Amino acid sequence: MKNNKTYTVEEAKRRLEQYCVYQDRSHHEVQQKLRDMQMIPMAIDVVVLHLMQHNFLNEERFAKSYVRGKFTIKKYGRIKITQGLRQKGIGNNLIKTAFQEIDETAYLETLSQLGTKKLAALKEPNPYKKKQKVIRFLMQKGYESSLIYEWLETIDVSN
Repeated sequence: MKNNKTYTVEEAKRRLEQYCVYQDRSHHEVQQKLRDMQMIPMAIDVVVLHLMQHNFLNEERFAKSYVRGKFTIKKYGRIKITQGLRQKGIGNNLIKTAFQEIDETAYLETLSQLGTKKLAALKEPNPYKKKQKVIRFLMQKGYESSLIYEWLETIDVSN
């Protein structure tokens, strides 16, 4: 069901301020929300500019909080986080900046913890298949294959 309510630019500004206060948003999300509210392109530009000028909308802040959240809460790797940021319309330079939020030691430690936990949970008797399942799991989480293989060399999969 389509929303037939129309909004003035001022009403849209207030609604989108609340939308951005609740959680950091990307420009892409805000523009989509305004399109869903059936705002005309010129009004969308006015509202987005207002949100940026009053610091409700900040792409760098959004990218950094997205990276922190996906890594610390969901335990995602860089690949999956990068894909998520690209879907939100974030550029490569901003993605690089945002990844400075992740400590390399913590990243490798998280990969190790996830892999160890997955290994312990598997009931597979064949060590080769067990290894493949762990690799698939970690790659699905978004970790780089080179790091996964480096980690696997440091552990014993046979038990």
